[in-house]
Amino acid sequence: MRKLVCVGMLCALLSACTSPFEKQVKADFEEKKALFSQGDFFGVFDDEGLTSDERDALMFLYAYMPVGDVTDYSGEFYLENVRSSFATREETAWGQSIPDEVFRHFVLPVRVNNEALDRSRMVFHDELMPRLEGLSMYDAVLEVNHWCHEKANYQPSDARTSSPLATVRTAYGRCGEESTFLVAALRSVGIPARQVYTPRWAHTDDNHAWVEAWVDGKWYFLGACEPEPVLNLGWFNEPASRGMLMHTKVFGYYEGPEEVMRTTANYTEINVIGNYAQNAPVTVLVTDIDGKPVGDACVRFGIYNYAEFYPVSSQKTGADGRASLSAGLGDMVVLAVKGRAFGIQKVSFGKDKEVKLRLEHQVGDTLSFSLDIVPPAGDPTLPEVTPEQRAENDIRFNREDSIRHAYIASFPSADAIRAFASETGYEAEAVAPYIVASRGNASEIEAFLKEAAGREMRSRALDLLGTLAEKDLRDAEASVLDDHLYHTDSLADVATVLAPRIGYEMLTPYRSFFQREIPETDAARFREKPLELVEWCKDSLTLRDDLCTVGTVISPEGVWKSRMADRTSRNTFFVAVARSLGIPAWIDRVTGYVLYKENDKDVAVDFESGRSEQVAEGTLKLDYTPIPRLGDPSYARHFSLSRFDGEGFALQVYPDFEPWSKLFKEPVPVPAGYYMLVSGTRLAKGGVLAQVSFFGVEQDKETDAGLVMRESEEAVSVIGSFNSESKFQTPEGGETSVLLTTGRGYFIVGILGVGDEPTNHALKDIAAKASELEKWGRKIVLLFPSRAAYEKYQSAPIEGLPSTVVFGIDADGSIEAAIRQEMKLQAGTRLPVFIVADTFNRVVFESHGYTIGMGDQLLHTVHGL
Repeated sequence: MRKLVCVGMLCALLSACTSPFEKQVKADFEEKKALFSQGDFFGVFDDEGLTSDERDALMFLYAYMPVGDVTDYSGEFYLENVRSSFATREETAWGQSIPDEVFRHFVLPVRVNNEALDRSRMVFHDELMPRLEGLSMYDAVLEVNHWCHEKANYQPSDARTSSPLATVRTAYGRCGEESTFLVAALRSVGIPARQVYTPRWAHTDDNHAWVEAWVDGKWYFLGACEPEPVLNLGWFNEPASRGMLMHTKVFGYYEGPEEVMRTTANYTEINVIGNYAQNAPVTVLVTDIDGKPVGDACVRFGIYNYAEFYPVSSQKTGADGRASLSAGLGDMVVLAVKGRAFGIQKVSFGKDKEVKLRLEHQVGDTLSFSLDIVPPAGDPTLPEVTPEQRAENDIRFNREDSIRHAYIASFPSADAIRAFASETGYEAEAVAPYIVASRGNASEIEAFLKEAAGREMRSRALDLLGTLAEKDLRDAEASVLDDHLYHTDSLADVATVLAPRIGYEMLTPYRSFFQREIPETDAARFREKPLELVEWCKDSLTLRDDLCTVGTVISPEGVWKSRMADRTSRNTFFVAVARSLGIPAWIDRVTGYVLYKENDKDVAVDFESGRSEQVAEGTLKLDYTPIPRLGDPSYARHFSLSRFDGEGFALQVYPDFEPWSKLFKEPVPVPAGYYMLVSGTRLAKGGVLAQVSFFGVEQDKETDAGLVMRESEEAVSVIGSFNSESKFQTPEGGETSVLLTTGRGYFIVGILGVGDEPTNHALKDIAAKASELEKWGRKIVLLFPSRAAYEKYQSAPIEGLPSTVVFGIDADGSIEAAIRQEMKLQAGTRLPVFIVADTFNRVVFESHGYTIGMGDQLLHTVHGL
């Protein structure tokens, strides 16, 4: 048996040379290598200094990494990571206890999800190893998470995933970035780790990601950058027990004990729902209208979330017409498509075992129907935490916050920004938003601005920064921004030529690269007739979507060097080349179409045919009759629109939460095609009253369709949103948030007047129901509009209020303003205002002004939750 010798010990990463696994890896590697006829991407294997174990480990990585990881990172980068990972098996007390298969799939890989790669493994290793000396593997996992909390906490952001080092520089990240950061940190010290996603919750909108770590033969979970005293504990224990699906993507071909959902050329997707919630399998039998099984049909299992049926699993039926999935004990909607025939049906996991789904509809049919969707009930299991453990953890948590806040305090201050502006000739008000948003990357943004000032290109530099996403400001290098600014005509359009960003790719200095690499004769030809560039892409690029399945985008330079791309990377490449040559080009955010401008007309690209033409459009109007408490539904909160794409329905990406009245109250242009309109009323317990409609939009014709919002008189429904992280002042002068005050779950917020009858009545009614509200057990946050108002109230307080009441001051009026806006309260509406909401930001009750029986109204609502 041939094994990898790793720092003096047998590592056996690829098992025996005669084993089926090693044969598979070698075959996959040779096949991958043969595809790259352009460029020299495998030079690291020519290094005579490679040991056999290093060579085998690199072979495993290259065999399964996506194309962009081959083209955009050097072999030396991967070799450095391999050597660092090997070192941990010798340096740590747990290194030799980790089975080779676990090490291979959960320590060795550099990539976690779809983040930009960096040297975080080596950087984190050097900082963390001294902190872990003498700790058990279990305690080491907890300690690494405490370290991560020192570096970053939660903040929502866009879909592009920052690298771990960028997250550290920024000092925050969304859950997908925090979990990527923690997995990278754990792997840096040789602890097997994987990122777990619930792609969408079933009982509320949004998703979540966290981490599982392998400790002494068992997988444990933890919330990234949210340290707890023990493992298997996080704020999401209860939501996870209501989950429909949790999955993780394991690098390479994996044969573990978990249910395999999907195997790709890059990863094995496994279903880990059984670690968190009760679950059951459902088999879908797809048949034609005569009841005969249909093979090779596209089947998508969808969870209602953000007003769409988000596809959490996409499969093809076998020859027997079947597709199956295990999921939590709730409802999904299954869509099956073959050609232009389709069927759609609700399935209930735990109740249905096998469901027959007939392809009874045809693209072009007009139909509408209702669905009542029920999420899993949930039954969380919580590990024991002693009061002493909780107290110690709270002390550490606060100390870690202080460490992070001290780092954040090093970011440029207002005075420093004014000084920089004065030195470089900018208006402070013009540069401050960009420097503040850049956080730990401020030196790069300031370097870019300073260089532009020296070249008298201040205005143009600000134009470029204005095209960037906020995340770009936090991780873009000055040299990359310089490349785009100084290699673009000063009169070129800002949005469609100067802008470096195209989609969700990592920014690179592609502009000078293409101006250097593309022969001038070809460049002139492309400028004269952009269709020539379309045809070049069609003829010269090899499309391999199957080798690019992790959601990364190959850099435009990588596409050019390899002549290989997936569709997303090809589209990005086309726009990058066009802009580099001064051709206005972009990707439409709603439809995903690639367009360029020619003779002042927007021209859509069809790479498959090599043709370009104006988009065939009709107009669409959605007719809506308001229901009580919902006069103007919003996109992605109450309804969504998807267009048939041959295998299913692709979401049209209109701005999140844009009101119906601005989008579809009047006829608007949309691409001709066949559409699915989904609307839903989310109930307080998580269920949904959904309406589904299908209709066509013909070219140059108007289509009127009905937007129906169903309502229930019996169940409490979600009527709006409230940011539970909103901050207010404590009576003692400190600052806190609603979330920190109430903890996870439901709560009541009241904005009070002082000394007026409506407020006094409301407070007295609440006091009359104090015992029942205390029994409910959730916090009641009562806020005053000013400190003076609070002090006035304290001079004559209402007696007998529930012990769960917490007072505070909405000093800047932001909480009141947010509630008024979301609840659509008219100017001059009298206080008090009360809402019942939860930390998923759902509002289920609102009352304002003079109301009798406020205590009863609140109890009626909370008893219905």
